[in-house]
Amino acid sequence: MRASERYATVLGQVLELSVLMSQDMTQSFERDGLTPSRAHLLWELHERGPSTQRVLAEALDVSPRNVTGLVDGLVATGFVTREPHPTDRRATLVCFTAHGEHIAKQFDDGRDELAEVLFAGMSERRLAGLEKGLGPVLERLRAALSETKGERP
Repeated sequence: MRASERYATVLGQVLELSVLMSQDMTQSFERDGLTPSRAHLLWELHERGPSTQRVLAEALDVSPRNVTGLVDGLVATGFVTREPHPTDRRATLVCFTAHGEHIAKQFDDGRDELAEVLFAGMSERRLAGLEKGLGPVLERLRAALSETKGERP
């Protein structure tokens, strides 16, 4: 098999993996009453702790207006609240409700369960090879996306 054919085959596998992972996440989010965008905001909040909407907008790489809509939806469905910022009267903090914190914990648990399903049967050598091989691929993809983003008007 020529190198270009092999590259195409491997890329096909990576794309299928991406589609299947997306389907799995979307189904999980839907069970919890979330969209992927709202789930992403919850994940960032879980990683950062209580945050201003400006910080969340930067983390999500969206406009403050988009974050306002996402937070509004999450407040309305009981995942987060807006609380006064302790040191800045002009700002508010987005904070988890008990329900939101429970769902964020389920994100961690679900990630751990999926990792176990996918990798538990792999030999240490194969898992190390996968890890070693994916690193440079992800770096190249991030760089390509960064270059493309820089070309936007």
